[in-house]
Amino acid sequence: MSDRTVTMEDTISKLFAEKKFSVLKDVLATINGADIAAVFNGLEPESLPLLFRLLSKDKASECFVEMEPDVQEKLIKGLSDTELREIVNDLFVDDAVDIVEEMPADVVKRILAQADPQMRREINEVLKYPENSAGSLMTTEFVALKPEMTVRQALDVICRTGVDKETIYTCYVVDQSGKLAGHVSVKDMILALNDDLQMRSIMNPNVISVNVHDDQEKVAEDFKKYNFLAMPVVDDENRLVGIITVDDVMDVMEDEATEDMQIMAAMTPSDKTYLRSKPTELFVHRIPWLLLLMVSATFTGLIITKFEDALAVQVVLTAFIPMLMDTGGNSGSQSSVTVIRAISLGEVDWKDLPAVVWKEGRTAILCGLVLALACFAKLMVLDRLVLGNADVTLSVALVVCSAMLVTVIVAKVIGCTLPLVAKKLKFDPAVMASPFITTIVDAVSLLVYFGIAKSVLF
Repeated sequence: MSDRTVTMEDTISKLFAEKKFSVLKDVLATINGADIAAVFNGLEPESLPLLFRLLSKDKASECFVEMEPDVQEKLIKGLSDTELREIVNDLFVDDAVDIVEEMPADVVKRILAQADPQMRREINEVLKYPENSAGSLMTTEFVALKPEMTVRQALDVICRTGVDKETIYTCYVVDQSGKLAGHVSVKDMILALNDDLQMRSIMNPNVISVNVHDDQEKVAEDFKKYNFLAMPVVDDENRLVGIITVDDVMDVMEDEATEDMQIMAAMTPSDKTYLRSKPTELFVHRIPWLLLLMVSATFTGLIITKFEDALAVQVVLTAFIPMLMDTGGNSGSQSSVTVIRAISLGEVDWKDLPAVVWKEGRTAILCGLVLALACFAKLMVLDRLVLGNADVTLSVALVVCSAMLVTVIVAKVIGCTLPLVAKKLKFDPAVMASPFITTIVDAVSLLVYFGIAKSVLF
């Protein structure tokens, strides 16, 4: 939390404790709704309703949307039906849907009961679309114009209805059947040379839209590609059913990035922030992957057991197992993370697999040669001469360095291939990140190591 927010929290808490509510009301009127929400998130539940009642109607709605879901739930339980009705009916539809999706069933029933019939109908309309789809992100509050409307008529419509719309900067033109015909900006209308020009003459008919069933990741990619502030959402018959605004897409980007990081760290994704997650919830998200990785590591133990007779003859080989496994795991992780990021940015796809393998293969050879040479110098100078380990012979050094080279090459090829395979099989490529790759490469590096050792030393 920034210093500015901490100062606000101290000021608000002090005024509240001293019961200077008139002063506190004036202070809250000067603060942005998002900043007030940040302060409210750290307050005691019993203080929330009284403080919330000091906000103006518009400020209250703005603040409510920005609160954490658990704080919203506590506040709702402290508000009267009349107060809740004012808040719910003043929200934009997409914000109301987000709140409904986060609340438990008893709170949802109360919210829907206090929503007016139109708001309730619009909330249910959005809720029918699949989770993480464009339809679930959209709002149905947008400005729709007719092709035959003049500039003057269109501006009148915006002035009359714009206060209840999510955005008025871009307006959409629909025909008699509701199909999307074009889009026009308020700037275009204001700068039009003649107020009697019709929308069909100034609109842009080449509209980029998304389907209600498109995945939210595709929506985010389109926003990034075209630098839109809003994008129309159409059904299968190209009828305009809603719009998505950039603020909702920014939330999607943050959620997707957080989810990928959690999966890459071998955890199941969670919607809660870290400090608001209970230890039992963190346990549930982490233990499945830990158990899976532990069981999969059994293969590593089986490989070592299989070659234990050879290790008994050349005990010195055991000392270099951790170095080879760690180097292989790190090499594979570098490639997998690079490719996963490229996939998420739309830079590579399944068809690029040969080019990716060719690039990573050449990179692996260069990395492997440098690491092998450095390892050889370390073995012969540090281990044999400085530390006086006579078991580190030239043959042993060649085995270790050869295994190092091959391990790095194999690890990087595996690391760049598996994310693309996962993407092709409709899995999240992030699954094939560090822990999973490391487990696979550990087993492969041991097989390479013992195979070379068996060929050279035994």
